[in-house]
Amino acid sequence: MLMALTLVAVTLVAVDYTLSRHAGESTSPALTSPALTSPALTSSDVRQRVLVISLGSALLALVIATFVSRSLTLRVRRLKLLAESFPGGTLRDSPIEDSSDELGALERALGGVAIELQKLLDRLRYESTRREAILSGMTEGVLAVDHELRVTFCNAAFLRAIDHLGSRFEGRFLLEVVRDPGLHELLRSVLTTGESQKLRFKLSAANARTFEVQATQLEMPSGLGAIAILHDITDLERLEQVRKDFVANVSHELRTPLAGIIGYADTLLDGALEDQKNKRHFVEIIRTNAVRLNSIAADLLILSELESTIETPIETDVISVRGVLEGAMATVASEARLRNVSMIGDDVDSLFVSGSRLRLEQALLNLMANAIKFNRPGGEVRVRAACNPAGQVAITIADTGVGIPSQDLPRIFERFYRVDKARSRQVGGTGLGLSIVKHVVERMNGSITVESQLGRGSTFTLTLPRASVTNL
Repeated sequence: MLMALTLVAVTLVAVDYTLSRHAGESTSPALTSPALTSPALTSSDVRQRVLVISLGSALLALVIATFVSRSLTLRVRRLKLLAESFPGGTLRDSPIEDSSDELGALERALGGVAIELQKLLDRLRYESTRREAILSGMTEGVLAVDHELRVTFCNAAFLRAIDHLGSRFEGRFLLEVVRDPGLHELLRSVLTTGESQKLRFKLSAANARTFEVQATQLEMPSGLGAIAILHDITDLERLEQVRKDFVANVSHELRTPLAGIIGYADTLLDGALEDQKNKRHFVEIIRTNAVRLNSIAADLLILSELESTIETPIETDVISVRGVLEGAMATVASEARLRNVSMIGDDVDSLFVSGSRLRLEQALLNLMANAIKFNRPGGEVRVRAACNPAGQVAITIADTGVGIPSQDLPRIFERFYRVDKARSRQVGGTGLGLSIVKHVVERMNGSITVESQLGRGSTFTLTLPRASVTNL
């Protein structure tokens, strides 16, 4: 603006000077001597000089205008690029021109906005990344739907829970993703009433797993929606059922001997004490039932101790397998003779394992006692210990007894499970022996397998890690 005003002023002065000179020469021709004065300017000369001055001024104005226009164009283009680069554009780190005019102030303002926008975006990215990490790491399933019950978000745990195999789920209706009317009605009710609700249901598409879902309203940019969090309680339900079954089984197992004790005690009190012929028999029955109660209590305590691995430290003694087998066979030898069953130690190598000698001997005694009790007169029980191809110790106890039906094999290690309930009680079993054996073997980092044919006998194999003799 200052340059333009200066140019106009210079042009006006030059034109005024030219016109004034021409006017002065034309009005006083007699005051000067012709010899001393220069030729007078004609009107044509004046017009020519004014034209030259005007053209020079126009040319100079064009040069100035070009320079100013180019400078403004560059600055406007820079502002345009800075605005287009929002947010976090490539010009955010470029130096801002130190200019005091309006364009300079605008550029500085845009630069400040770019910095604030970048900080805001960084915070949003951090929050988004943290949210995704939290939701992806959750074991609970998370589902969000809009007011039309279209899926807007769900995490990986939810997709695993419903066995979803597709890659796209956002924007689809809930029933297209989860074909369960219970979940659908729950979320619809939450959207309608606006109240948080809880429901326990079983997803048929998720291998019959049970979930407890907590649903509540969710404010979304498109309006109100709903969010549901699914807790997988299948394991809790199974444990609860196991607890109920255990209480029922214990109650049943205790009720039978208690009923015998109470019944025969009442018989004695009602006058049988004077019956010299039968009173001793009644007392023996009471004692037998009391011993059975004691055996059940003792086995339950052993199971409790084996399962409480946190409170009870695991013993790591080096045990001679041959010594434990010989001790167990000597313990059951008298019962084997009474039942006419032969105990045969076959190929017992000198091997060593690590664990509790008392618990291992107890497990072997349970297996040998079962092999004797459920054997036939004149039958055999063969015991052997050898190193298998994997370098582990394999202890085998085989009998020629009644065998186990194939449908019962998967359940014989459950507590209180009996293949032949009447015969088991008759021989004095508690129904906990094989469960104790399984816990003992697993605590020694081993495994137990069974093979059986009905009417031909059973073979139990304990596989345990081998211990080095140098540890003795």
